[in-house]
Amino acid sequence: MLKNILPLLILLFVFNIKTEAQELSVKQIKNLIESFKKDPRGPYNRIKWFCDDGSEREPRDPCPDSIGGGIQHASFKPSVISLRKTNQLYFSDIIASLKEKEFLDESNNYNRLKQYQINKYLASVNDGWILQKAQYYRGAVQSEDEETWGKEFFESVLKNDYFISNNFYLIRQALKDVPHNGDDNVAQLMRSQSKTISEDMKAFMDIRIKIHGQPEITDIMLVKNFIAQNKIPEHLKKDFDALIETMYKFYSPIDFNRLEKELQKLPASNSTTKKINAFIVSNKNDKTSASFVSELANILSEIRHNILSYKSGKDRLQLLDLSNQLEHTLLTETQNWETETIGETLDKISVLSCAAMGTGLIENWEYNAIETSINNKITKSNLTVNELNELLTTSRSIVEWSASMVKANYQEIVDKYTVFEPLSYSFIDDRVRSSIALSLGEAVSDFGAFVSKTSNINNDVMNIENQSAIRGLNPGYAFGELVVVDGNPDNIEVNTNNIYIFEKPPHDLKPVAGIMTVSEGNLVSHVQLLARNLGIPNAALSYNNLKAMKKYNGEKVFYAVSNKGNVILKSEDDMSSTEKELFSKNERSKNVIAVPVDQIRLDVSKVINMREVDANDSGKLCGPKAANLGELKKLFPEQVVEGIIIPFGIFRAHMNQQMPNQNKTYWQYLNATFNTANEMRAANKAEHEVEDYQLKALDILHKAIINMPLETSFINDIKVSFKNAFGNSIGNVPVFLRSDTNMEDLKEFTGAGLNLTLFNIKAEDEIVKGIKRVWASAYTERSFKWRQKYLSNPENVFPSILIIPSVDVDYSGVMITKGINSGNEDDLTVAFSRGAGGAVDGQSAETRLITEDNNVLLAPARQSDYIRLPDYGGTKKYTTTFETPILNTKNIEDIRALASKIRKTMEKHSQASNQAYDVEFGFKDNKLWLFQIRPFVENKQAKSSEYLSSISPKIEEGKLINLSEKL
Repeated sequence: MLKNILPLLILLFVFNIKTEAQELSVKQIKNLIESFKKDPRGPYNRIKWFCDDGSEREPRDPCPDSIGGGIQHASFKPSVISLRKTNQLYFSDIIASLKEKEFLDESNNYNRLKQYQINKYLASVNDGWILQKAQYYRGAVQSEDEETWGKEFFESVLKNDYFISNNFYLIRQALKDVPHNGDDNVAQLMRSQSKTISEDMKAFMDIRIKIHGQPEITDIMLVKNFIAQNKIPEHLKKDFDALIETMYKFYSPIDFNRLEKELQKLPASNSTTKKINAFIVSNKNDKTSASFVSELANILSEIRHNILSYKSGKDRLQLLDLSNQLEHTLLTETQNWETETIGETLDKISVLSCAAMGTGLIENWEYNAIETSINNKITKSNLTVNELNELLTTSRSIVEWSASMVKANYQEIVDKYTVFEPLSYSFIDDRVRSSIALSLGEAVSDFGAFVSKTSNINNDVMNIENQSAIRGLNPGYAFGELVVVDGNPDNIEVNTNNIYIFEKPPHDLKPVAGIMTVSEGNLVSHVQLLARNLGIPNAALSYNNLKAMKKYNGEKVFYAVSNKGNVILKSEDDMSSTEKELFSKNERSKNVIAVPVDQIRLDVSKVINMREVDANDSGKLCGPKAANLGELKKLFPEQVVEGIIIPFGIFRAHMNQQMPNQNKTYWQYLNATFNTANEMRAANKAEHEVEDYQLKALDILHKAIINMPLETSFINDIKVSFKNAFGNSIGNVPVFLRSDTNMEDLKEFTGAGLNLTLFNIKAEDEIVKGIKRVWASAYTERSFKWRQKYLSNPENVFPSILIIPSVDVDYSGVMITKGINSGNEDDLTVAFSRGAGGAVDGQSAETRLITEDNNVLLAPARQSDYIRLPDYGGTKKYTTTFETPILNTKNIEDIRALASKIRKTMEKHSQASNQAYDVEFGFKDNKLWLFQIRPFVENKQAKSSEYLSSISPKIEEGKLINLSEKL
């Protein structure tokens, strides 16, 4: 009997382990949260004593001193403990119960610390969140123990110089949330209290928006007047009293006596201590907002630069707490600094930019990159309109970089929480609004409005406010339904005929009629290059602009971006007759491109060594990636890897095989698909019906190619070629498989990023499967939609494949051999990210304009994760911080030299004069490795459009503006 039961018990035990380890679904997590909200004990189980020796005791049986004592707090429900294991979710952590390393969670990009902060935020905006009832569970959390633990935690981690230097922004934010000195995050509390009231009392919404968007001390009177003029529900009276109390606390003047006492705890001989003391003495009795804010910014900068000169964690904690207090004072005093002239506004922008660096929103090196550019201009009495526009671009950038720092630190964890708690999404916005970025953004907006008026660059975007933050990136015009996507776009199914406003577009975006994104993003990502190539209007806007546009979601709109960057977005009813004519059939017919096949060599059915091809073979034996890289191999033999090429002919030969269940070959099926589509059009079938038919048919083909048998002779050929080119057998060298079609890099069409690249594949079986996957990628929905509108013979798209060994680069990216924004043919636009595959997928990359004698930082990297290519194949994920630039001086010199040689050598193969190139490359131990070169294709039709020229303002770039001029 026992023999029969034992296997069953073992089976049940194993099943239970698997069940316990299974990740909970979003629905299950939501249900769990709702159950906690209604439970008087919330996520907690019961209160116990937790002794230092690891034992646990009942509430009335304290831990004796003989075993080290202990602390009392609630234990967690089994479901909470299980959720930590299955989903790595840490709800309502009691930090006094944790080990320092456990809470910091450094190896997991500080995940647990950040979750603690989001939990705090949710509790503040949602009546305790999962602690709605448990807030009153006495003894569950002991505030004294939490504060004691928090103080010891910070004093310990702040001993680490590396941690402070690399995570300055994060540690200052953590100090606002983790209890350690009795202080609360007053700014967040004020916003959450006003939000809670407005949700119960809609009439309060305007004041809530004011408190969130433009907080001033006069808001206290606004709230008091509201109470006097409205009948306040009984249950909200305490909430209003609490809000007013918080507002008084928030706007209370700086307590210099308290500062002096706190300063006495720091080493008096330290130069920073002396400077802070001098600041207190000079401002104790008399201060004006402009000079006071300027001095505050300098002290914040001083603290950041010299915090490591204090050697104890205790002193560093004291200094950072002081820094947070001074930031709070600066935020309130900035609202009292009113500017009237251009010069005063530029002074304010300069001071707040310094404060952004001092509070960690931008890095030291980033500030240094723009400080001279700003200060050299604002010290003049007159500036040209062109110089004002340059200053505006730089000022906008600082605001974007600041907001991006918040996102870089918290976006991943916010996305994780938002799927089951939508309120989490506002966390980042709350952090931005409680920072220097809010006041800086207001000053830049005022300056932008003046520059737009002076330059005649006036946007016409519905009737929203602060339109000076909107700027065009790619010229073009479109008509379609407006879709505003506030949040994660990955699950959005885009429609070709719609105009989208994204916070951040998906990296594999399918074609759309028009696009706007919050911040400019990466200038050289595949999505940006395709939009530029196809004349898709593309503009940047602020997050506030996006929120203002949400009320127009679903409306039919006209959208245009001029060559000078001004933007029009209006409803269908407001379109002029000229704008309506743009969408008549004659006007909207696009240039149809024929894929050239007159010289294609489909008879070559052997694998080719990349050394045997050059740029002249592009479109004949293989695509331009392989042909041009073969050319580069001759020019830069030490900087270009070896490679082998699977030519068009091998793909075409395999397409002659019988296709399963179709009674025809793969090639016959492909041609029949396009023939049927043409017949449907001739029969006046609606275009969406034709497209639906093609997509379904091509999906069948796509799947069939993935399962297509490969000829034995071809497999043997690959193995031999692999050994000859790479010096080792297939399966021993990790490689990239890059799709390389004959429809890429045509004179009129780039095709960038439409087909598949497989990263760092090593196993022989995976390489063989990968070849078929790359072939099949030419028939995916995204690839088809981007090219279908522009190709007259899409059946003649032939994929070749370039196979190159992986290089585990330290950082990689893209260079365009011209100034994308400036249009200068002699400049270089470069975007780089850490690790492999940098910049092409729209990462927030370090972007620079490199000229003959200068290099201008257009944007720093704000991508916290990146991948490396281990020698065992696949990819490995890492995280990074931003305290140093990616590219160094030697890298930039090498980039200039590379561009010069490319221009001289590739010109003989180009059909156009001054042809710019799109180059992918990377650095490994400061050595430059080249991976791809292709022509950079822009949409000339969009640039030359009569309509776009007509809406482009005439700018007097050399006109002088006196900085004493009123705003």
